[in-house]
Amino acid sequence: MEFEGIGIGESNFKGLRIRKNYFIDKSMYIKDIIDNQSRVLLVTRPRRFGKTLNMSMLKYFFDCEIKDSKELFEGLKIMEQGEKYTSKLCAYPCIYLTMKDLNVSTYEYMLMQLKTAMMEIYFEKRYILDGEVSEAERETYNRMMAAKANEMELLNSVKLLSKLLYNYYNKPVMLFIDEYDVPIQTAYVKKYYEKAIEFLKAFYGSTFKDNPYLEKTVLTGVSRVAKESIFSGANNFKVFTVLDNEFADDFGITSEEMDKVMKDFNVEDDKDEIKKWYDGYRIGNVEGIYNPWSVFNYLTDKQLKPYWVNTSSNDLIKLTVKNSMTVKEKMERLLKDEEIEVPIKLETEIDGIENNEDNIWGLMLGTGYLKVVEQIDRKMYKVKLPNYEIKTLFEDMVDEWFSDKVQGNDLRSILKDLVELRLDEFQKKFRVLTKEMFSYMDVGENTAENFYHAFVLGMLVGLRDTYYVNSNRESGFGRYDIMLEPHDRNGNSFIMEFKVADSFEDESIEEVLESAKKQIEEKRYESNLRERGFNNITKIVFAFKGKECKMEVVE
Repeated sequence: MEFEGIGIGESNFKGLRIRKNYFIDKSMYIKDIIDNQSRVLLVTRPRRFGKTLNMSMLKYFFDCEIKDSKELFEGLKIMEQGEKYTSKLCAYPCIYLTMKDLNVSTYEYMLMQLKTAMMEIYFEKRYILDGEVSEAERETYNRMMAAKANEMELLNSVKLLSKLLYNYYNKPVMLFIDEYDVPIQTAYVKKYYEKAIEFLKAFYGSTFKDNPYLEKTVLTGVSRVAKESIFSGANNFKVFTVLDNEFADDFGITSEEMDKVMKDFNVEDDKDEIKKWYDGYRIGNVEGIYNPWSVFNYLTDKQLKPYWVNTSSNDLIKLTVKNSMTVKEKMERLLKDEEIEVPIKLETEIDGIENNEDNIWGLMLGTGYLKVVEQIDRKMYKVKLPNYEIKTLFEDMVDEWFSDKVQGNDLRSILKDLVELRLDEFQKKFRVLTKEMFSYMDVGENTAENFYHAFVLGMLVGLRDTYYVNSNRESGFGRYDIMLEPHDRNGNSFIMEFKVADSFEDESIEEVLESAKKQIEEKRYESNLRERGFNNITKIVFAFKGKECKMEVVE
């Protein structure tokens, strides 16, 4: 049918259809849900990939309370699939619970938000009190509608409601829980994780375990939280992540769908740029999936810029990445459009995640920051950044690490001092940066040799418009640490060498500095630049001992 505009941010299926907003037909997701034999399904997808809209579509298809569903689904693919599927239209009582508003600062607020969400659902279904309800159940129901339920009643609220719906309709209940992992991730970042996980484990345990009133449960989120930590009571539980083929084309915009979108909006001439910015995702065996949120925002204002990166919270990602030097080093390579091999564990253990690299990369993949290129073995995967939009997010994240760490100055002023050869000023600010930005564990005895990678990453971000930044490449008789090559051949070039004290007791920082100077001279690292016509070359050596840093220009 003809469409009337784009419903940016509209995640209510009925609202989208009634207003005739542009809609990509994902109704075959309904068929896939019906065909799947699992009683409890968790489908994880990146943020803003259409999860909530798909959940709303499921509710409007299955819910026996809704009277106009046939009209809403008119012309969609699911209605052409035969009696096996169309007979499920309006066939079950449904409970739809979203956890997205449980992203609050304290455990007490989390309970209040959940009470409010359940209060609204209970109030909406208050007609079931006209059925056979015991006095005790009626009292509990009234407390739920007044948001005065105690913690135990809240724990059992979904199970009680599913029982009363089952008795009222004499039909099993379809349960949909959207963004189930929002309170888990928020609780960890806001430091009330232990309380929250204890409650949520009991809540989901009551909901799923020995609940004979449910026909099927569908959950969505961005991460696959370890089953043992939250879903230990769920029977016939199945998880479908971005690596699985099931439901692969039910979220996001496939290449074929995108061709039609570009034709419908007359932007086919911009195909290559749109692809560069918003394509690049892979789900299961389906390549070339676009981010729908970003695509529709672009179609609305016709500007190629990051949209997805400014949505929702990146707090957990920021927390995990900034505390891992190894991850920072690999992010440097990702920002240079390299493919890297990383360990990935998709069953995320949130508690202590910043200390577990497997979990960090798994979270980043699940949330949409990475794309799997290929699986190397059971645990190792080759990954890359999916598109330019995500690259800008990484760059901004790195900028944040360096911002406000040097008194009265930001990263730009430090780098300006460097490229304009105000090296005394540069050294002064850089020494403050190393002291204030990195903990002793970052530049301590066992990990100091990795410090320069974080510095390279910062340089890469700050100088990306005017310099090519290379590290650990062959030149002369060895491998330099950093080479800064200006886009303008007449600009200032830099070779940098970093040395770290082998022992915190025996070697002075002056000795370390002399060793670095000797190496940069003997290895003739600048020869590569000179051969290509660069003449304004500055050689700098850095010496580190703990948080102490010295720098010297080699003439």
